[in-house]
Amino acid sequence: MWALWLASRRPLQSAARTVGTDLPCHKAVSISRPRVVPLMTTRRRPLYLSAQTCSVKETLAPSREEVGGFTKLIEAMGFTGPLKYNKWKIKIAALRMYTCCVERVNYDDFLDRCLLPDTLNSWFLVAQLHVWMCLVRMRQEGRAGKYMCRYVVHSMWEDVEQRSKIMGIDAIHRKEALKAMTETFYAALFGYDEGILSDDSVLAAALWRNLFNCQCEDSAQLELMVEYVRKQMQFIDSLDGEDLLLTGEVKWRPLLEENAQSILKAATPTYNDAGL
Repeated sequence: MWALWLASRRPLQSAARTVGTDLPCHKAVSISRPRVVPLMTTRRRPLYLSAQTCSVKETLAPSREEVGGFTKLIEAMGFTGPLKYNKWKIKIAALRMYTCCVERVNYDDFLDRCLLPDTLNSWFLVAQLHVWMCLVRMRQEGRAGKYMCRYVVHSMWEDVEQRSKIMGIDAIHRKEALKAMTETFYAALFGYDEGILSDDSVLAAALWRNLFNCQCEDSAQLELMVEYVRKQMQFIDSLDGEDLLLTGEVKWRPLLEENAQSILKAATPTYNDAGL
């Protein structure tokens, strides 16, 4: 019944190539750390970034916003109180941010370099990695950022459901598949959060479980993805929070680049009172 899942991994593509017959079992994604993880015991080259030099902000928790008693009350009831920016603009920016996760990522590079099967599930695993990086960044922007995270995830599930309908999957199988993907997604969020706050071995274990579905035996592939996530998180962390909330525009670094230090944001010039 999974044969219909094999199709285009990029959005808005009608052409499809059918390879393989099964989706990776979502049971392979576990929030517990496996006993044996193929880590980079003998590295051909050292990681150019480390958890200490290339990580998200030291404090991932957003700064607490001063809200009144009424706002606290309605939010406790499940509603969203007044935000710093217009909610409609944030929703539009969230949709644009998700679009950046699927339109501005070269999925062919990931399939080729990581030897992933050309399936919808592989597309989803790569997409959820980039969605997670956006969520980590936006959670640093307080209540407005959390509100935006909600609609980024909402946009992702809307997209996945539309893809499954286009592929002709019936309602029963679509419901089962979406349930499995939901379990995979939230397990991946937990593992990636732990990995980005820990050293490279923990992050590599999270990628091995969630991106590679415990089927990667090449340490070079894990090393490449650890480097990619570290540098990408450093880059997205340097983006202005207000711009992200209002535009949702995210540009991604390529999977491979010669000068990795180009991700560093140029220092903002300092001016005196005379403007010099």
